[in-house]
Amino acid sequence: MQVILLQDVKSLGKKGDIVKVSDGYARNMILPKKLGVEATGKNLNDLKLQNQHAEKLEKERLEAAKQLAKDLEDKIVEVQIKAGEGGRTFGSVSTKEISAAVKQQLGLDLDKKKMVLADPIKALGMYEVGIKLHPQVTGMLRVKVTEA
Repeated sequence: MQVILLQDVKSLGKKGDIVKVSDGYARNMILPKKLGVEATGKNLNDLKLQNQHAEKLEKERLEAAKQLAKDLEDKIVEVQIKAGEGGRTFGSVSTKEISAAVKQQLGLDLDKKKMVLADPIKALGMYEVGIKLHPQVTGMLRVKVTEA
């Protein structure tokens, strides 16, 4: 019997896969626990429509991420930090501080966990911070570190 999986099933397949299982396994395990449905014409058509909808949503997310990356390119966020002699800072600028500054100055809510700092920011000046907006899109944000 062919079954469309509604959830990931260990050693059988992932959600949305069409797998062939024995009739008894399908009747006693897959169908009662709602792990899958029988692969009838209607269910196959529903799966196809769900996949098309998911692709459309993913495409929209990708376009939105690309647009946000483009918008961030020409923006500068200013972060203030205490500094001593010669521009040496006390501590470093964290992604949490950058995220808070972006929210305050630009009104955007960027996750601090998605920001990529090559090295810790420990001096005054301009820096470029990478932001993973989507698995395929990484935006660059310019951060100006000034003395408080």
